[in-house]
Amino acid sequence: MSLRLAFLCLLGAFALPLAAQDRLPPAPYAYQQLKDPAQEARAKALMEELRCLVCQGQSIADSDAPLAGDMRHEVRSKIAAGESPAAIKSWLVARYGNWVSYDPPFDMATAFLWLGPLLFLAVGGWLAFGRFRRGESDSEDAA
Repeated sequence: MSLRLAFLCLLGAFALPLAAQDRLPPAPYAYQQLKDPAQEARAKALMEELRCLVCQGQSIADSDAPLAGDMRHEVRSKIAAGESPAAIKSWLVARYGNWVSYDPPFDMATAFLWLGPLLFLAVGGWLAFGRFRRGESDSEDAA
């Protein structure tokens, strides 16, 4: 009896991911463009500036993740309602954090993202300068 129960528990554990699949239909504007070309152009430009939180390397315009579809729906719905792209972006940043934007603002949380490349460049230049200077002193000692 306990072996049968253990087998059923194991079978249930393997079947559990099937229950996690998204069975909801996509939001109406996830894959449908707005009828007004000017509004769709504004929505598309904004969607290119927003990062998919699931894929992280794609914009919500390029991603096929269900969350990206929901975000596209929100963007298109708000554009159709007359909201500005800046207000929509602010709303999404407030909801999901600065990570959703490909152009995060400079603050204490993102300081390393902005200053990190400069720091690595300075350290690399300092190491290269030290190496070249040491190479010159080695050649002067040999002469």
